[in-house]
Amino acid sequence: MRFAEDIKGIIFDCDGVLLDSLMIWEDLGARYLRSKGKVPEEGLAETLFSMSLEQGAEYLNRNYDLGETAEEIGQGLQDMLRDFYFYEVLAKPGAAELLETLSKRGLRVTAATSSPREHIERALERNGMLGYIERIFTNSEVGTSKHSPDIYNIAAESMGTKPGETVVFEDSLYALKTAADAGYHTVGVYDSHGESDQEGLERTADIYVKELAELNAQF
Repeated sequence: MRFAEDIKGIIFDCDGVLLDSLMIWEDLGARYLRSKGKVPEEGLAETLFSMSLEQGAEYLNRNYDLGETAEEIGQGLQDMLRDFYFYEVLAKPGAAELLETLSKRGLRVTAATSSPREHIERALERNGMLGYIERIFTNSEVGTSKHSPDIYNIAAESMGTKPGETVVFEDSLYALKTAADAGYHTVGVYDSHGESDQEGLERTADIYVKELAELNAQF
């Protein structure tokens, strides 16, 4: 694939691609417990991994004497997650530089994320990346998950590009497969807190990178 000649638009996932944010999903429950003076159990992250935030709040309510309802715990978790995006999360190494390169080359750039818009916008703005992105699309607003290509199709349509002229950056294998099956070019991005099947991600992606800086020469 010759990026410079064939590609007109880029769609970035945010968590694990532009933002170094995936660790919060492993640590959120433990952070909350520590903030309440409790010692998290060993393996708590693995226990909570497959649960929704609401289910996780119920679990913490059942197993720890926090003196709060599950609803209060859930709100506390949401507040802690918001604060992480607003004030703490950093850009993935090389993300801002890659966005600057794409801007200089005149390529259209959008974002497609499963996270809340407010979280992503604040995190991107604080890290100096929001200005490079034309529009942000969220799965909650589109109404489908990344098991469907809807969010990519809407983002490409907004840029006036066809799937074959568009690159999708993802760190999750299922999302990257969705984009590839819909005709998009794909870049698989490694994250130490992300996809467990890195071999599958590398095998499926058109290009697989450990660091975003590896891509500057492609554009």
